[in-house]
Amino acid sequence: MNEDVQDVDQEEEELFEHYRFTADLGQESVRIDKYLLDRMPNTSRNKIQSAAKSGSVVVNGSSVKSNYKIKPKDEVTIVLPYPVRELELIAQDIPIDIVYEDDEVIVVNKPPNMVVHPGYGNYTGTLVNALVYHFDNLPERKLDYFGRPGLVHRLDKHTTGVMVVAKTEDALTNLAKQFYDRTTERRYQALVWGDVEEDMRIEGNLGRSLNNRKVMTVFPEGDYGKHAVTHVKVLKRYGLVTLIECKLETGRTHQIRTHLKWKGYPLFHDLEYGGDRIVRGTTHDKYKQFISNCFDLIPGQALHAKSLGFQHPKTGEWKQFETDLPLGFQDLLQKWDRYVAE
Repeated sequence: MNEDVQDVDQEEEELFEHYRFTADLGQESVRIDKYLLDRMPNTSRNKIQSAAKSGSVVVNGSSVKSNYKIKPKDEVTIVLPYPVRELELIAQDIPIDIVYEDDEVIVVNKPPNMVVHPGYGNYTGTLVNALVYHFDNLPERKLDYFGRPGLVHRLDKHTTGVMVVAKTEDALTNLAKQFYDRTTERRYQALVWGDVEEDMRIEGNLGRSLNNRKVMTVFPEGDYGKHAVTHVKVLKRYGLVTLIECKLETGRTHQIRTHLKWKGYPLFHDLEYGGDRIVRGTTHDKYKQFISNCFDLIPGQALHAKSLGFQHPKTGEWKQFETDLPLGFQDLLQKWDRYVAE
């Protein structure tokens, strides 16, 4: 068969993948779930049926059920939660700040200096390790809990704030589609170097830096990287630094950090994007000591996921959650308040 098969989206910030297939001219009439199962060997029939149930299986622009019969030249797309690396998930009794929890989802307030999921160099001490322990010790557990926390997005190690994690396969698939369709609402607060003069919309393709694969960079011509849009609103000006709100239209890896650096406003104390040095201000020893004291308050970039809104995967109700800035971030702003006052 000559088929156009394309894996078009494997984000690291939003943990889903998007496949597209075009049925051959000689395609026989079979159920869509069987058609996809034959072409996606690492995916179970249950996952495909769960995707269809959540509206994530689309044929010729319309969602279809798993019993839809495929026809020649059908354009088929499917969104699935991205499979996390097969690692042994060790349950660890690590405190979790739970904002909300029911049988389908859990919403947590991630602390600073915590990696979200196990990986190279971080096999323990992650949020996933903590969630596995929490789920294993619930007094009652639904039969359709599928044995691991279902991630559809993540926050960087030093970024704090609100995250949603699925507890069932259906919830995981449903949330993945919401993130892919950009129907969730995410707002961040950040302290950046420089005096941001006005609200702005930042648009620029993001991709791995050609010089340093550990960081992202903006490719303004659009010939490399992936489309990314960040909306910036000024909350408070301190002259040398600015407190801003960022609303994500897309969710690329390091999107806020990269976009703001590109515009000349690196995040305060960002260890990877140039914010961990004096970008604005004098060279006087007193000022250097002030900045050093500020850096000591937070382990990394001053970035907090303030709010998250999404449609509940089972009830359809719109859920909106807000979290307070962590104490270190609050202390940092108080320091700048006093500095400006003096």
